[in-house]
Amino acid sequence: MADEHRGDRTVAGGDPTDAETVLLPRYPASAAIGWPTRDLDAGRPYDELVTRVIPRLPAKLGVEPVTPAPGRSLARSSGRIAVASMASRVTGFLGKVLLAVVAGTGAVNDSFNIANTLPNIVVELLLGGVLASVIVPLLVRSHDDPDGGQAYAQRLVTMALVVLALGTVLAVAAAPVFTALYVDRSAPEANPALVTALAYLLLPQILFYGLFALISAILNAKNVFGPPAWAPVLNNLVVIVTLTVYALMPGEISLNPVRMGDPKLLVLGVGVTLGIVVQAVTLVPALARSGFRFRWRWGLDPRMKEFGGLAAWIVGYVAVSQAGFVVTTRVLTRGTEGGVTAYTYAWLLFQLPYGVLGVSLLTAIMPRMSRAAADGDAARLVGDLSFAARLSTVVFVPVSGVLAVVGAPIGIVVFATWGTGSIANADRLGQTLAIAAFGLLPFALVMLQLRVFYAMKDARTPTLIMLVMTAVKVPLLFLCPVLLDGEHIVLGAMLVNAAAYFVGAILGQIWLWVRLGHLRSKRALRVILYACGASALGALAAVFAGFAVPAALGPVLQAWLKLPLEGLVGLTVSFGLLVALRIPETQPIARRAARFLPVLRARA
Repeated sequence: MADEHRGDRTVAGGDPTDAETVLLPRYPASAAIGWPTRDLDAGRPYDELVTRVIPRLPAKLGVEPVTPAPGRSLARSSGRIAVASMASRVTGFLGKVLLAVVAGTGAVNDSFNIANTLPNIVVELLLGGVLASVIVPLLVRSHDDPDGGQAYAQRLVTMALVVLALGTVLAVAAAPVFTALYVDRSAPEANPALVTALAYLLLPQILFYGLFALISAILNAKNVFGPPAWAPVLNNLVVIVTLTVYALMPGEISLNPVRMGDPKLLVLGVGVTLGIVVQAVTLVPALARSGFRFRWRWGLDPRMKEFGGLAAWIVGYVAVSQAGFVVTTRVLTRGTEGGVTAYTYAWLLFQLPYGVLGVSLLTAIMPRMSRAAADGDAARLVGDLSFAARLSTVVFVPVSGVLAVVGAPIGIVVFATWGTGSIANADRLGQTLAIAAFGLLPFALVMLQLRVFYAMKDARTPTLIMLVMTAVKVPLLFLCPVLLDGEHIVLGAMLVNAAAYFVGAILGQIWLWVRLGHLRSKRALRVILYACGASALGALAAVFAGFAVPAALGPVLQAWLKLPLEGLVGLTVSFGLLVALRIPETQPIARRAARFLPVLRARA
């Protein structure tokens, strides 16, 4: 993304007499330095150069004197994370499809999905949300300590391990309580006993989820992104092996009664938990290479009070969000069998495009935003926010339009093809995914906005935003069983979820405008309008392309042909129009495509 950013030899410190003359781009005072392609405020390309004398660090300090440009560094980091994220999402979804193949899409799958969600919920309540949100900014700031933040990080690790260990023991003991909370026993298709049995085997994941999040935060604060991005792939491979063994074992899991000693039940629960153990342990060598050395360090750093205040608000945020999830799960279990499974798989597919770009971008940009906030550089912070929001828009809006069209074919291809469910259930999954697609960009923007607040060490505002979102979401969820029949409850629940993120994105933008002032909103709005127009035409082209597939081929074969045809046509038209309109945010995409498509090279 920083191909045109030529000022990539900036260094600081050293002997002023040991200097070199380099050419650097001239930025206006209002610009956030570090983004490529052009000065979006002034409308001028980065071609105006200024000569500046910059001190060179002496080699004896052991510091590399040439550092990459911020934009190029971010592009490289986010690109590598995106590849790992893609591998993780694909292998994770393959595991979910394999689960549907070996366990079906009924009560066993629903029960597993509910039980497997519990460790994530508990670890978020205990520490996971804090680790992902506020520890990275605090660790980045602690690097200014004389010891590079080593003691501060050791105290955090000590405290986290104690909290996670105690929380894991208490959570396992409370497995029946979780089941009563998340499963509506009045629902005829619910199987609370199976949920509880699986929860006993899956809740020990809490300790290792927390350990993984903690090590990832330490590595990310040191700008080490690769190992945390690739570790989930190993977890998914372990899960795939587990499900293969499960499929080869004779018989089925006993549902009436449910027996904890059931071999297939044990293989499923223990094997999936083992995957999380592998995911966490894999990061230990990378942590050692980063220079971090663990030792038990008790006592309180004065800054731990600040951490405690931020953590309290994060726990509140997660608690409010999980209140909405509890209502969602209970509403879904009141529908027809497979509602939870349809919602879960649609959410996984919805997360795939976000996981490839959104997560990778946020992971790479979080230390940058934290440093900008620590330096009081509001212009650079707004620049990071604005660029990430616009880049998300030009990617996620076209993808949303295509997903809305190909949702039904995806459901049939993934499930009905392999005999894991009826055409009707597969089609319902596809419809759920199509509805979820409309919430993709709002979801990405909310996640980005929250990271900006956390970078400013403000954990209160995200909690208040989530409170408003949940207040909108819960009453609408309760209306779903009243207004919709059992088969369509899952569609209503997904629509409500998308609407809640729309509300959150608007509220977050207003709040950030109050805090930071000018957010370059006009440019962002212009990009959104262009992206929506191009995506609408792309979706329309995809629909017309689907008419070319004869209905006489049958639903399964028709879906297999429609999926690649509609997807390719829709994305090509959408992104092609955006590139033709010379939207600056599409330039990184166009450059990469130009490596493979000579036709685009001249235009890019």
